[in-house]
Amino acid sequence: MAQFNLKINGTDLEVNVDPQTPMLWVLRDHLNLTGTKYGCGIAQCGACTVHLNGTATRSCMLPVSAVGNNEITTIEGLSESGDHPVQKAWLEHDVPQCGYCQAGQIMSAVSLLKSNPRPTDEEIEGAMSGNICRCGTYVRIKAAVKTASKALNS
Repeated sequence: MAQFNLKINGTDLEVNVDPQTPMLWVLRDHLNLTGTKYGCGIAQCGACTVHLNGTATRSCMLPVSAVGNNEITTIEGLSESGDHPVQKAWLEHDVPQCGYCQAGQIMSAVSLLKSNPRPTDEEIEGAMSGNICRCGTYVRIKAAVKTASKALNS
């Protein structure tokens, strides 16, 4: 076990865990931030996506020891009241069905729009291709990303 000082959602937090513990389990089991979901455990589905210094990162494969002084943002830290433009667009387009993948989808979309404020359809599809939605709401996801892009750029 080792002590780690982490900056998560703008707050400095301490955890005492094995250095190889994936950030997913630090967030969920040690910090009670359960919005980030476990999907596959091998960084292939995107359900565990968080931001590491603003970049979409799979937390299931990120050991806590690799975080260092970098800032982690989870779905809980995206906005206090769920009113981030991407979250609002998700609701406007009725994206969630079962909802399981949605936190990861939203975090990937926010990261995309931060690096590319006006993505094309192909760029959206490419950036979001690492996030699996078993309900198949991909058409609505793309529409929501486009709506959020317009809102962020107006």
